[in-house]
Amino acid sequence: MRVTGQGHAAVVEIGGHDVSRDLAAYSLAHRAGDVPQMVIELSPRSTATGVFEGLAHVVIGDPPDPGPAAAAFLSAISPAELEKAALDRHDLMDGRPHELTRAMLALLREWALGQWGESEPEDGP
Repeated sequence: MRVTGQGHAAVVEIGGHDVSRDLAAYSLAHRAGDVPQMVIELSPRSTATGVFEGLAHVVIGDPPDPGPAAAAFLSAISPAELEKAALDRHDLMDGRPHELTRAMLALLREWALGQWGESEPEDGP
């Protein structure tokens, strides 16, 4: 296996075959004294046939359900703080219908990605 980084993407080769387009995700772990372990998640759109050959420890499982994590995240949000933060973000308010709801959803997306206050507008004159 070979992984070549290219910015935010990577080329993943197994046995000389580029399988990058067939993967949804991969992780690589290596502990001193052990052989490296690579975990690959095939994309539902994978078209690879006969490429994955050789010895491997195979674990089959479903990706985790994001529902419980999303519910826990949303439960930790104060409605008053969310409303205040949305109303304070004039860059998210455009006068179109449902602007407050769209602003709140945009903030929740930012917060879920750990972007706490990074996109706040600068104070004007």
